[in-house]
Amino acid sequence: MKAWVFFGALGAASMVWALPAEAASATAKACAADVKQFCADVKPGKGALKDCVKAHFSDLSADCQVAIVRAAAVGRACKADVKQFCADLKPGKGAIADCLKGHTADVSDGCKDAMAKAEAGKM
Repeated sequence: MKAWVFFGALGAASMVWALPAEAASATAKACAADVKQFCADVKPGKGALKDCVKAHFSDLSADCQVAIVRAAAVGRACKADVKQFCADLKPGKGAIADCLKGHTADVSDGCKDAMAKAEAGKM
């Protein structure tokens, strides 16, 4: 199963797509093996993959768990900014991340801080 499929499904709940492209890529890499191990038989759609990952969260590797927590934190911190500046965009392929980067001067301090910490691996 491709990691990007996993994050497409998980993104609906945690707004993973709000991560800068580099951080999203790191999250995908950190979780690819776990998703394959625990959710390979799950057909993406209607939150099924997200539900599988949630059900197996305690079984996931520490790196994957940390990556998901970081992604969720950025999603929460940037939720209002995404709605304000990027609401007309379809998530995927870094569109939201690119939008946020294009509005760096405009996004909230909390969003800026969360994205910087996630990219630096400090969240």
